[in-house]
Amino acid sequence: MGKRLHLIVVMAVLLSAGSMMAPRTTMAQESDRQTQVGLPVPGVCVEGTLPHGALSMICVPASGWNGSLVLWGHGYTAFNVPLDFQHMELPDGTLISDLIQRLGFAFATTSYRQNGLAILEGVEDMRELIAAFRQSHGAPHRTYMTGASEGGIISTMLLEQSPELVSGALAMCGPIGSFRDQISHYGDFRVLFDYFFPGVLPGSPINIPTYVIDNWESTYAPAIRQALAANPSAAAQLIKTSKAAIDPQDPSSVETTAMTLLWYSVFATNDGSAKFGGNPYDNRSRIYFGSNNDFRLNLRVARFSAAAAAVQALKAYETSGNVRRPLIVMHTSGDQLIPIWHQVLYTLKARISGQGLLTPVPILRYGHCNFTATEMVGAFGLLVLQVTGSALADAPAIDTEQSARDFQVVRQQVEQSSAR
Repeated sequence: MGKRLHLIVVMAVLLSAGSMMAPRTTMAQESDRQTQVGLPVPGVCVEGTLPHGALSMICVPASGWNGSLVLWGHGYTAFNVPLDFQHMELPDGTLISDLIQRLGFAFATTSYRQNGLAILEGVEDMRELIAAFRQSHGAPHRTYMTGASEGGIISTMLLEQSPELVSGALAMCGPIGSFRDQISHYGDFRVLFDYFFPGVLPGSPINIPTYVIDNWESTYAPAIRQALAANPSAAAQLIKTSKAAIDPQDPSSVETTAMTLLWYSVFATNDGSAKFGGNPYDNRSRIYFGSNNDFRLNLRVARFSAAAAAVQALKAYETSGNVRRPLIVMHTSGDQLIPIWHQVLYTLKARISGQGLLTPVPILRYGHCNFTATEMVGAFGLLVLQVTGSALADAPAIDTEQSARDFQVVRQQVEQSSAR
């Protein structure tokens, strides 16, 4: 049994990392090889529609199913693209649905019923997805919720609110610490960009003209890149005053960070305001520092007031910290989009009870959700161990003691940054 699990895990990691040692095989050839060595074989994925209009996908191994289910919650998708299954592939093209099935688990995911901001709806769509799976395949032995970015907070909220539905969760790079502070992170970067680079990007942190959305790739993204390159001093001040993460060893990360955050400003602002019932961003009392002239910056930077209805609406998007099942929160320390302080804040608000267990796993690396396949499989293996008491034999291991030490370093850095 141990050798069989070893083969499952090793093949999963090799498949997700991409192998250069042999030519690619067809799906039929891969299934034949899986069958010959007694490994789980991915089955046909069945698509459907959930009660409130979200698309669903359910995949059960054709052979070797262990009886348990893994749910996948995808990240943010722009409001103006069709509903579809998102973020289903690893960087090398490996389908997450195939990877999970080769580990012996059934797999299910949903498009959510809407694009753009979909956190509250996504949690409910996951409940509907679980019900749909049970109707078609019976109750699974265990149900593991996993998700990244927006899917990370959906994973956390589902575990907090419906512990009877999930055995545990792996929440990656989600805004789980403070959703209102996440709104401030987006808004502050935009308002500071407009200060250091006036006139480059039309609109404001609370209102985006339609023509900017429509011409982002052709006109405004190139204009931003050109402006950053033409004024590196202003770019450096933008990063320092916003506290947005970059990779100090890679100068190009300044552009990557700016483009990532400004894309969200352009594509998420109007959609979010409509769903919140008004503008949620407020910087009236914010003091910015780190520029060449902080007095001038704070005197002249644009100021905005949040709508009362939006502030009230934001409360529903805050996690409770009520952890009654094992929860692993994995986050890169240099996440420019959803900062590492979310992981720290969540541990401070967490209230552990019942079968609850909270394990923060910081990954010391730049980039949003920038995890390796080995780290993702290792974190999932740790979750399985915490839920069942049995490890996936020879799975890539997460060094929990090193993670604890790394977390203390990260926490100290976050506290020092907050104090400045």
